[in-house]
Parts: sequence; structure tokens; C-alpha cells
Amino acid sequence: FEMIDAIAEVEGIKLKAVQHRALVGKGEIGGAQVLLAKPMTFVNLSGQSVGPLAASYHIPLQQILVVFDDMDLEFAVMRLLPKGGHGGHNGMKSIIQCFKDSREFPRLRIGIGRPPGSMSPQVFVLKSFNKTEREVMDISIAHGMNAIRKVVTEGIDKAVSTCNQTRKSRV
Repeated sequence: FEMIDAIAEVEGIKLKAVQHRALVGKGEIGGAQVLLAKPMTFVNLSGQSVGPLAASYHIPLQQILVVFDDMDLEFAVMRLLPKGGHGGHNGMKSIIQCFKDSREFPRLRIGIGRPPGSMSPQVFVLKSFNKTEREVMDISIAHGMNAIRKVVTEGIDKAVSTCNQTRKSRV
């Protein structure tokens, strides 16, 4: 939830209400009304929160941006996509299922890399970053906030054409 927390803080959006099993906040980004949400379900059940929120607010799929960590991307590398599959991410599987198997919604993937050695993925995704990783991830989060602003103010197609990173993370 670091990306949501960061954009909420910078944009002055307070996430204080609980709706449909999510912590939510309403506000504006670049003059456009937004709803930020942090599902309080297990990650694997995110759709149980995202689906009802989208239905309650009558949000079209193309105006939903799902932000999630991705072990299939190199650490701190981002990929902004207008649509796509779940890529094995159980939270995305749940969200796709809640949208009646539609994959027609944008997503921002943030790379966390693969677990080292024999570390389990469950332990890996919950571990804290070391100092160097933290510094690199903070830069990536800043890029992610810019990508989110661009999606909101200029649309997903324009954002995709300018926001995807091709650099290596160096961690």
C-alpha cells in the first residue's frame, strides 16, 4: 500500500472511511475526482473489496487503476498497462473474477523481484526493504505517483506511452 499512502499524502487525500472491506478516501488529483482504496481483505481476496466498491460508485473498468507488487518484475521497475491478465498474482486473479473475468482495466505493476535462495514467496513479500532497497524503491514510488497523476489527468494511453521504465534497478 506504499504507493497509495504516498499519493494520498501528497495530494491531501485522507483514507479514513471503511467501505466494502476497504479503507477509502475521496479527493482530487489534478482537478479530477478520485477514490483511493486499500482493500482490507487478504491479498488473494482483493476482488471482494474492489468489485463492490466499483459497483457502488458506478466506476467503469477503464477508470480503475489497480496498483500491485509483482515478483515477475525486477526490483523497483514499474509497468503501466491498459489491460492484461493476472500473471499468476492471486490478488489480480480475484479482481479479474469479480469483474466477471474481464481484464479490461489498467494496472500499475511494481517489481519486487524474486525471493532469494529458498525463501518462501509469502515471507519475501512481507519483509522490509534494506537501506539501499528503500532508497531505490522511494525513487520508484515517486515515478509511480507521476504515472498515477498522468493516468488521471491525461488518460491511460498517454500515460503508458511515457511512464514505463526500461532501466535496470541496480539493487
